[in-house]
Amino acid sequence: MHDTSNELNTEHQVRNQLRKKLRRQRIKRLVTTFVILALIVFGLYVYTFYKENNRFPWTQEKEQVSAVKEVEAKVYENVFSTTIDLSGYVEPIEIQKVILRAAGAVTDVYVKEGDRVKKGDVLIALDNTSQLYEVANLQAELERIQLTGSQRELELTELRLKSAMNRLDYTKAIANFDGVVAEVNVSVGDYFEAGSSAMTIIDRSRLKATVEIDEIDMQYVKLGQKAVLYFDSYSDSSIDAEVSYIPMLGRYTNQGIGVMDVELTIADPPASIAPGYTFEGSITSEGETKLVLLPQSAVTTTRGSSTVTKKLADGSTVKVPVTVKYLGEGISQLLNGDLKVGDTVVIRRTDTTAGAFAAIGGGAGGGPGMRVF
Repeated sequence: MHDTSNELNTEHQVRNQLRKKLRRQRIKRLVTTFVILALIVFGLYVYTFYKENNRFPWTQEKEQVSAVKEVEAKVYENVFSTTIDLSGYVEPIEIQKVILRAAGAVTDVYVKEGDRVKKGDVLIALDNTSQLYEVANLQAELERIQLTGSQRELELTELRLKSAMNRLDYTKAIANFDGVVAEVNVSVGDYFEAGSSAMTIIDRSRLKATVEIDEIDMQYVKLGQKAVLYFDSYSDSSIDAEVSYIPMLGRYTNQGIGVMDVELTIADPPASIAPGYTFEGSITSEGETKLVLLPQSAVTTTRGSSTVTKKLADGSTVKVPVTVKYLGEGISQLLNGDLKVGDTVVIRRTDTTAGAFAAIGGGAGGGPGMRVF
């Protein structure tokens, strides 16, 4: 009986120890969970605070250190004109590719390279024996029909004769304008097919050039406008040209812009400038515009109103309301305001980067600061 009682007491003690151990483990887990949650909440708070204030909660807020520089600038005047750059090569004002309109053997070549010709001059003649025979035969037939034939036969024969005379004319090549023989590709005895090119005639009394002008610059180009051209082959001076033709249609380039092929004409070119020579030049728009300008950085705009700081003769400054138009590249045009050419305006520039360096230098360790000049 005594042994049974001892066993029960021992079992009871073991159970009590096990319960205490489990209780301690539960408490330990709860404490650990609480600490982890607290760390997470604290970390989120620190992250949010740093993001909003750019500093940690336990650091002192630094005042921004800035360096203000005052720079003076002058209101000035400039004269603007639009200049369009050009490049290209010149051609004769007129070019005739002498095309033979009939087939046959060449019997005569009346000119050689370099000869001057007049409009209507015969340049080349082909064998015209068959054409002469056809014309003579039709003329004889026409005479017979006029005596014995009907009116209808007469009309048809006259048409046949006219056609035959045209074919006879085709055995000759003539000049279409006054000019110079630039190239000869034919000799007596050569046989040519109809449509073959045998000679080139050019008119060098004037020269022309086709230049490409983009769509933005075309608003400044007009017929009769002067262009100045420079040739490497003519170093004495520039040569004047004139805008002689502006097409009705533009074209689209591979670079994705619209252009016009504008024609220039040189009225009396020097003999040293030959067709095919290259040039560079420009077209300047007519008229010049005077603008009063000032740096855009001198203009302060608040709620739609712009002002500049004007420096007076005694060294003091005053705010002046102005109306300006920004032209690009840091320059504005003065449209209205109590400013004139030669006045001094003050530009205030703030360098806030010094604050960041000062904050680094003046941290918790009390390190050396940075001087701002």
